Amino acid sequence: MSKVLLIHENNLKKEVKIGFSWTVFFFGFFVPLIRGDLKWAVIMFLLAFLLGYFTYGVGGVIVGLIFSFKYNKIYIKDLLLKGYKPVTKEEGLKLANNGMYY
Repeated sequence: MSKVLLIHENNLKKEVKIGFSWTVFFFGFFVPLIRGDLKWAVIMFLLAFLLGYFTYGVGGVIVGLIFSFKYNKIYIKDLLLKGYKPVTKEEGLKLANNGMYY
C-alpha cells in the first residue's frame, strides 16, 4: 500500500494511504469520525444503518466493504479541495496514477 504526503499552506502535513482502507474495513464509520470528517462519518453510518435494517445486517456489511475500497480516495479528494497539495512531484504522480488531480 502506498502513501502520499500532503501539505497545507500553513504547514500542516498529512500522510494518507492510497487504496484499500483496512481501518474502514474493521472499524467502519469510526474512521472518518476520528479523522474529523463528520460529513462522511454520518453518510457511512446512515447508509450502513438503513441498508442493514432492511436486510438483517447484510446491507451494512456490503456498505462497509464498498467504503473500504472508496474512502481513502474520497478523503484525499476532500483534502485537496481544502487546499492541501502534494509535497513533491513524485507524490503528485502517485495521486495522478490513482486518478486524483490537484
